[in-house]
Amino acid sequence: MSAVRPPAVAGMFYPAEPKQLAHDVQAYLAESHAYTLNPKALIAPHAGYIYSGAIAASAYAALKNIAPHIRRVVLLGPTHRVAVRGLALPEAEAFATPLGRIKLDVEAMRSIANFAQIVVSNDVHAQEHSLEVQLPFLQSVLGEFTLLPLAVGMATAEEVAQVLEAVWGEEETLFVISSDLSHYLPYATARIVDNNTCNDILHLKQPIAHEQACGGTPINGLIIAARKHHLTPHLLDLRNSGDTAGSRDRVVGYAAFAFTGENNHARH
Repeated sequence: MSAVRPPAVAGMFYPAEPKQLAHDVQAYLAESHAYTLNPKALIAPHAGYIYSGAIAASAYAALKNIAPHIRRVVLLGPTHRVAVRGLALPEAEAFATPLGRIKLDVEAMRSIANFAQIVVSNDVHAQEHSLEVQLPFLQSVLGEFTLLPLAVGMATAEEVAQVLEAVWGEEETLFVISSDLSHYLPYATARIVDNNTCNDILHLKQPIAHEQACGGTPINGLIIAARKHHLTPHLLDLRNSGDTAGSRDRVVGYAAFAFTGENNHARH
């Protein structure tokens, strides 16, 4: 087992200098609306921070009340560079960012390794940004935690949901789905398409197609799990690159969601 998966997109998607990165993440979090929620799961975007960092921060800011209780993060994102059938685990014991190392939940990785849809591949993870860009936010809002990283390729919603169920845990386990929304539509069109996608998610309606969200497969798996566990989705932020740092000719959509349980909308 290679010990550490090093950062691949530091200096591109987010700052490589630790102090600058910590400052930027804290600034995004400070500017986010402070929702009083107790999420079991989040959906957050994964573009460069100048484009989607503020929207991602809306999801992570919702963890404020429960952050001390979270000990494990199960992180799922779509593959962008290496095609794979199923859900890929890395052959590593830790992931690194400029903010430090995160230990992987090796025991949980072993517990799902025999599932037919699980593969082990360092190649899939080596350059994948969808998981990596979430890590500095997690490191900034949580205490000590372990990570279960899954890069999702060609898989069914049911295959994803089976893995989620196997590691569901209690309040110590948080699920994070990394996904952007529509890609390269004109601004006005994207707003319509992304609003429709968000309404589908809010009503736990799937399938969410890949044209709607690049992380559609893990979102669909989460929707199945949310129905089973009676989770309620909340839309925290919805914008696109035309609202943040890009032109409005061809935009990428971003949304932040928190999924809460029946009796855990707030911790009093």
